[in-house]
Amino acid sequence: MLVSYNWVKEFFPNLTLNANDLAEAITRTGIEIEGVDYLDAELKNLVVGEVKTCEKHPSADKLNKTTVLVDNEETVQIICGAPNVAAGQKVIVARVGARLPGGMKIKRAKLRGEVSEGMICSLQELGFSSSVVPKAYQDGIFVLPDDVVVGSNAVELLGLNDAILDLAITPNRADALSMTGVAHEVGAITHTKPELPQQPDVSETGGIEGRISVKIQDVETTPYYAVRMVEDIEIKDSPLWLQVLLMKSGIRPHSNVVDVTNYINLLYGQPLHAFDYEKIGSKEIVVRLATKDEEIITLDGQKRTLNDGHTVITNGKEPIAIAGIMGGESSEVSEATNTVLLEGAIFSSDYIGRASRELGIRTEASIRYDKGSDAFKVEQALAHGAALIALLSNGKMISGSVEEDNRDAYKNVVTTTLSRVNRLLGTTISHEEVQVIFDRLAFDVTISGDDIEVKVPSRRWDISIEADILEEIARIYGYDNIPVTLPETATAGGLTTSQMLKRELHDTLQGAGLNQALTYSLTSEKEATRLALSKESVVSLKMPMSEERSKLRTSILPGLLHAASYNVARKNTDVALYEIGNVFYGTEGDALPLEEEHLAGLMTGNRILKDWQKETKAVDFFVIKGILELLNERLGLLEPFRFEQMTREDMHPGRTAKVYLGDLEIGFIGQIHPALQKEYDLKETYVFELNLREIIQAEKVHVAYQPIPRYPEMTRDVAILVSRDTAQSAILDVIRENGGKLLHDVQLFDIFEGEGILDNQKSMAYTLTYLDPERTLVEEEVTAINQKVLDALTEKLGAVIR
Repeated sequence: MLVSYNWVKEFFPNLTLNANDLAEAITRTGIEIEGVDYLDAELKNLVVGEVKTCEKHPSADKLNKTTVLVDNEETVQIICGAPNVAAGQKVIVARVGARLPGGMKIKRAKLRGEVSEGMICSLQELGFSSSVVPKAYQDGIFVLPDDVVVGSNAVELLGLNDAILDLAITPNRADALSMTGVAHEVGAITHTKPELPQQPDVSETGGIEGRISVKIQDVETTPYYAVRMVEDIEIKDSPLWLQVLLMKSGIRPHSNVVDVTNYINLLYGQPLHAFDYEKIGSKEIVVRLATKDEEIITLDGQKRTLNDGHTVITNGKEPIAIAGIMGGESSEVSEATNTVLLEGAIFSSDYIGRASRELGIRTEASIRYDKGSDAFKVEQALAHGAALIALLSNGKMISGSVEEDNRDAYKNVVTTTLSRVNRLLGTTISHEEVQVIFDRLAFDVTISGDDIEVKVPSRRWDISIEADILEEIARIYGYDNIPVTLPETATAGGLTTSQMLKRELHDTLQGAGLNQALTYSLTSEKEATRLALSKESVVSLKMPMSEERSKLRTSILPGLLHAASYNVARKNTDVALYEIGNVFYGTEGDALPLEEEHLAGLMTGNRILKDWQKETKAVDFFVIKGILELLNERLGLLEPFRFEQMTREDMHPGRTAKVYLGDLEIGFIGQIHPALQKEYDLKETYVFELNLREIIQAEKVHVAYQPIPRYPEMTRDVAILVSRDTAQSAILDVIRENGGKLLHDVQLFDIFEGEGILDNQKSMAYTLTYLDPERTLVEEEVTAINQKVLDALTEKLGAVIR
C-alpha cells in the first residue's frame, strides 16, 4: 500500500519523525516498508502560471506559441506542444532553471525560430505515472482550477512536497490497508492518539423508506448489506486536494462521486460502490449467488460469464454488479446522473478472493475484501461517504439507510498471564508496562494480579489467540529490547560423525572436478533394477503419476546416465557428476521399503582439455579409480579400497571391478557396457556406486602426529615382467608382505606393453622407499631386504626381474 507521509501528518500534527525515521519505526514493529520515495527530490522552480494568449506556431503545425503570466508582473513566451493548451488556463510552469524528474533542466531555447522561456508541464513530466493521470489530461498538460493563485509554488499546491511509504502488507495485517489502520499503528509507535477525520456536517433531508429495499438471499456470502442515497447531485471533477491524494496513492481520479468511494476505501479500508439510482431498473436490491453462465458487462466494458460460486448484486432480476469486485456498466454513474445509491457491505473473503481469481479481475475493492475488512466499521464508512458526496456534488443527503444485518454481536476477548508473557518472551515486563503497551494499541485491557484480559477492537480481526497477544506485546515493547538468551536445555551445536564425513566427501569429490546432482527417486519398470548393487524386490507405487515414474529406484546410476545424456545432447560433452541418495528395496507385507544410502558417480568425455601447456586426455578407468582412492584417504578409512575384476550385466566385461573395504564388498566401479552407452547416446562412460552406510560406519584411522624423520631414506627401483592379467593389488601385497618394517612406501611409476614384450605380458616399474626413523640404514641391509622382495615376486607371481 502506498501511504502519503503528509496524509499521516494530518492524523498527527505534532509528529516529529521524518519519513525515513517513520519507515524504520514501522518496519521494526512488524510491517515492512519496501521503500520511501521523496516526490520533490528532483523538482525545483515550478510555479502556477496563467495562459494569456495561445496561437499556432508560425513554423510548426503541432506547436503552440503562448504567453504565460508567471507572477503578478512577469509574462514569458513558452512554446508548447500540448494539444489541449488554451488561453485562460491556469497551468504548471517550469521556469528557466527549473529541474524535473530524471535530471532534466529547463533552459531558454529556440524552437523553430521562436524563443521559449520555460515549459508548461503535464503530470507525467512531474513524476506521476500515466496510469493515475486523469484521462482528460493523459495526452496533454494538466489544467489547474481557476481559483489557484498565479505565481504560487506548484510543488506545494500539488502536494509534491511529500514522501510516499510503500508498505508490504502481510495477510495477517490487512488492517494496515487503510489509513485509519496505519494511523493506529503510528499512534502505537509514537504513543500518540491519532486525530481521525470526521464525517462532514451535512444536513439530511427526506427519507429513504419506500424508495429502495434490500434483501440478502445467501447469508454465508454476505453478512451485511446497506445502502444510502444522495440526490440532486452534479457530476464534476473532484477538488484538487482529492485528485492529488488519490494519484499519490496509485489511483486514477474519475469524478467527484467515484473519487469519494476510492477515498473512503483508502481511509477506512471499506470499499463502497455508487449506482445510478435511475438506471437500476427497480426499487429493490437483491444479493444472491449467480446462476451458472449468467452474464454481466462490467465497468471496463468486458462481458463476464459467471458461475454459481460468484456473488452478484441484482435489481431483483439481473445482475448490476459483481459483489466486492466491480460494478456493472448498466448502472454506471455518468455525467447525467442525478441520484446516487451508495452501497456498503461485508462480503465473505473466501468467495470474493476465489471469484476475483477466476474472473481475472483485481481491483482495490477486491484486494481488501479478499484480505478482510472491519465488519463493524461499514456503517461509519457508508455515512461518511454519502456526506462527502453530498458536499462535493452540491447534492442532498437523504436521511437514513436501508440494511440487512446478519452479523453476530462482536466480542473478541483474549486472555494470558504476565508470568507467561515474561517466560515466553524472556523479559521482565511489569504490570504497568503491559498497561502502557495496550493503551498505545488502543486495546481495552484488564489486569488482575497475574491475569491479563484483552478486549480486541474489531479493526484487529487478525487477533484471536494468546500467541497474537504475545506478538503485539513483543513488537510494541520492541524486538530490539528483548534480551538475547538461550533456553535452559540448549546445548552447543555440532556436527555428527556422519555429517562431518559427508561434508568431507562433498569437498573431495567437488575438488576432484565432479558436480553434485539430484535425480528422481522414481523410475520406470525397465530401469528399476538396472545396475543395482543388490538384487532385491522392487517397490511399486499404487498411484504413479506416469509409467516412467512408477517404481522406486534400486540404483542411483540410471538417473545419472539420464543427466549425462541430457547434457551431451546439448553439446556439453565433458560430464562429471556424483550423487548421494537413497535406494529402496521391497519388504514383505505392508512394511515400509528398506532405504539404503548410496554414493554414485559418473564421468564421460575429457578430464583434461588441451591448452598451450597440456594435451587433451580422456576419462578412463584409472581416473575414476584414483578418485575413489583419494576419497578413501580423505575420509581416513582404516582399510584401503580393494578392487577385484568382475563381470556384471550392463558393464564392460574387461573394465569392471568389485570394490571391497577390507573384506566387505561395498560396490562396483567400471565402464558402462557399449550397448548401454549407445542406448543413452554416450561415448565411453565410467561409473561407480558404493554403499555409503558401510563407508560411514567403517573404522577410521586414528591420526597421530609424528616428528619428521631425522635419518635419510633409501630407494630402490624395481622393474618386473608379469602376466597381463596380474592385478596391481596382488603385486603390492607381495611387496608389502616381504618388505618388512623398513619398507616405508611403494609407488608405481611406469607401465609398458608393446614392442619387445610378449603379447600376454606387461612391464611394471616401482620405486620402493626404505626408512628407519631411529637410525641410518646401511647399504647391505637394504640390498638384502630388496632382494627378498624380488625373490618373492618371482616365486609367487612368476615375475621376471628386468
